[in-house]
Parts: sequence; C-alpha cells; structure tokens
Amino acid sequence: MEPEETTEGQGANLAQSAASKLSQMGERTKQLGNVIQDPERQKRIILVIVCVALLLDNMLYMVIVPIIPDYLEDLQTAADQAQDAVVHTNSTNSTTHRTKGNFDLQIGVLFASKAILQLLVNPLSGTFIDRVGYDIPLFIGLNVMFLSTLIFAFAENYATLFLARSMQGLGSAFADTSGIALIADKYTEETERSKALGIALAFISFGSLVAPPFGGVLYEFAGKRVPFLILACICLIDGVLCLCVLKPFSNRERENMPVGTPIYKLMIDPYIAVVAGALTICNIPLAFLEPTIANWMEETMHASQWEIGMTWFPAFFPHVLGVYLTVKLAAKYPHLQWFYGAIGMVFIGASSCTVPACKNFGQLMIPLCGICFGIAFVDTALLPTLGFLVDVRHVSVYGSVYAIADISYCVAYALGPVVAGQIVHDLGFVQLNLGMGLANVLYAPALLLLKNVTQMKPSFSERNMLLEDGPTGLYDTIKMEQREKKRKGLCTTIDENGIETFAQRSYSEEESSGGEYA
Repeated sequence: MEPEETTEGQGANLAQSAASKLSQMGERTKQLGNVIQDPERQKRIILVIVCVALLLDNMLYMVIVPIIPDYLEDLQTAADQAQDAVVHTNSTNSTTHRTKGNFDLQIGVLFASKAILQLLVNPLSGTFIDRVGYDIPLFIGLNVMFLSTLIFAFAENYATLFLARSMQGLGSAFADTSGIALIADKYTEETERSKALGIALAFISFGSLVAPPFGGVLYEFAGKRVPFLILACICLIDGVLCLCVLKPFSNRERENMPVGTPIYKLMIDPYIAVVAGALTICNIPLAFLEPTIANWMEETMHASQWEIGMTWFPAFFPHVLGVYLTVKLAAKYPHLQWFYGAIGMVFIGASSCTVPACKNFGQLMIPLCGICFGIAFVDTALLPTLGFLVDVRHVSVYGSVYAIADISYCVAYALGPVVAGQIVHDLGFVQLNLGMGLANVLYAPALLLLKNVTQMKPSFSERNMLLEDGPTGLYDTIKMEQREKKRKGLCTTIDENGIETFAQRSYSEEESSGGEYA
C-alpha cells in the first residue's frame, strides 16, 4: 500500500509542478504580449523588423558579387572540358573568344535582372500596399526573399540562378517599399521620421558594403551554399517576428483609412519628380562603378584580389557619419533639407570626378568614401521629404510614394551592370566618371524647387476627404454641420434654456480656431 500511496503522491506533485510551470509560461506570454502591444515598443520592434529586411535584401544583392562570377566560370570550364572530349581542338579554339564575350554578357544580365524586375513590379506593389496596408506586403516580400535565397543556395546552373535573382527582385519590390512606408506611417513626427529612416539607410549601407567580404570569405572556406543558408535563416527569423508582432492577416485597421493617391498622380507632382530624379542621379556613380571598378583597378594599379574585395568596405563608415550628421542637422534646421541634398550631390560629383586620378588603393578610398558620404546626405534628407510631401499635398498613405523612390534606385542599378561596361569600352573610364560627376553637380540646383516645401500646409485634411461623400453617422453629421456654419460665418451657442442658437462669428475668432487649413 505504501509504495502505491507514494507513487500517487509523486504523480500529484508532478501534476502540480507542471500546472504551475504552465501558468508561469502563460503569465510570461501575457507580459510579452503586453510589451509588444505597447505603442512605443511596438514602433521600435517594427523598426528592427524593417531594418533586418533591408539588411538582408542588400546583403543578398551584393553577396553574389564575389561568388557567382567564379562559380559560373567553374561551370563554364566544366562544360568546355566536356566539349573538348567530343569536339576537335581547332573548333574549340575558335569558340573560346565568343564564349568569353557571352559569359560577360550573362554576368551583366544576371546582376541586372533583380533591379529590372523590381523596377517593373514596383508600380503594382505600391498600389497594392496602399490598398491592403503595409504588413501583408512586408510578410509576402520576406517569404519570397526566403525562397529566392534557398534557390541561390542549391542552384547548379545559370537558369536557376537567374530565377533566384529575379525572385529576389519580386520580393524586394514588396518588402523594401512596404518597410520604408511602414516606418513613415508609424513615425509621423518629422524629427522621429528622419531618425528612423536614417537608421534604415544605415542598415542598407551596411548590408551592401559588408556582403562582398562576407560572401567571399565563406565561399572560399565553406562553399557556395553556406552564405546563402545563413541569410535564409535570418530571413526566416525576421518573417516569424513579422508574423508575431504585426499579425498581418488579423490586423484590419486600414479598412477605415482613406485610399491613397494613385501612383501616376504622384509621379507628375513636380516636387516628387525632383526628389525622384535626385535619388536616381545620386546613385548612378555607385551603380556604375560597382561593375567596372574591379577591371580598372587591375589594369591601372595592379590591385590584388583582397584589395578589390575590400574596395567599398571602408566607405561604410563615412556613409553612417553622413546619415548621423543629416539627422542631427534636420532636427535643428528642418527647413534646410533641400540644402543637405544639394550639398550631398556636389560631394558625389566632385568625388566621382577624382576617381580616375587615383594611382593606388589608399588614394582610391578617399573619393569612394566621398561618394558614399554624399549619398547618405541625399537619401537621409530626401526620403523623409517624400513622406512630408504626401502628407501636405496628397493623402497620408505612403506605399506608392516610396514605390517611386524604389523605382528611382532601380533605374540606376538596372542600367549599371548593362550600360556601364559598354560606356567604358566605347568612351573610357575617365569619361564615365566625369559624366557622372557633372550630372550630379548640374542637378543639385534643381533641389531649390524644394526650398519652400516645409512652409506648405495641407489644403484638405484626410478627415475632410472622408466626409466629402456625405455624413455616414451622427459624428460625421455634426462635423458637416459645423463646417457649413463656419463657412457662413456662424458659431453655435447654447442659451440658458439649453436651446442651440447661432451668432455671427468674428474673423479674428475664425482665424484663431484653426479648424480649416488654408
């Protein structure tokens, strides 16, 4: 009997301890849920999710630079050896030069395919984001990026690599645009928005500049699959975090929000067009130098492979410095955003013109750091300006306007791998850099058009737009009546008997009320 009683007692104790542990886990989960739902902390978590997504996208964009050419060359060598076994030596000698030219073209098309597809999808993704909100497109983009990274890891031929690169462009069109738009939506105050977008730009820069050495080292010592599998794991974690925090398929807050301005109307807005042009032109030097500078370094300064691999890494630090300075200056002098952008373009232009004069690796670092410093100024100043322009001239829905910003980047990075090599071949590396520098310097005065942007006020509030269709409830009916009375110069008063009466309203009172924007 005693052993049975002891067994029963142990079972009861185990059950009690299990129940207490479950209750503790439930309490911790509840506390975690409360922490996540806190508005300020949720904003920070969302910023982390978006920054990781942008980091992953830019790492995946640049990690293939040291991997894919060498990998494709190995595939081409294996194919040539197989061909040598069955084809006569003379015929293979005649096809070697043709294969080399074809190989360079394949590399260029593969590198550009991501930006080209992203460029084509962005107008559709911007409209989709405006209609369904920011969380679902961000989750979709992370899933597509995860799949494309896995395909990169296991791809063994050119067609599969091309599919993976194109899928990355599709995922980026959703994840990048919705991520930047989500930051603009959550951080409504201009100072906070500039700071948050500056942090996001720092992650973009870090991803682009650290990816080539990251990919090159892992490819050399661990093989092709390892860098892609690491990025896929990080992407999966970010997707799970997005699913838990944003709850994209259960959040229906945007059903009652206004419909955003169509993307074609935003494109013809002169202020937005000027910003989009500046974003394209300031990124052209970076996009055009990336595929051409390695060959130029080998020919002119006989650079080693590690120097070519580390070319852009030192430029990360001035880029972060540029972001930091612009955020601080924008907080103190917010009306000079256009000036910071113009200074950045002049910096880019001067630095680009001095690149061909460099004779060694140490000298080359100075203009490359100047280019990235200038790009940081332009991006950090003008991306928040896009959000502000939408706030004051359109409806505060940000999907389409940041799709336009993404299109601006994609134009530069789609042309770079395809056009830059041809320009160097036909005109020369010096002429390419002088042309890019001159374009930046000449475009800088166009930003004067943005000089008075900060003095603009909304011509019509979002609420008034919603009320234009007529009152749909008691609150809207009262608001409509009050608006009509204001237009007629009447104000509402309540007499001692509780009866509503109307009195003539003075102009000074109407002006001080601030009910309508001029």
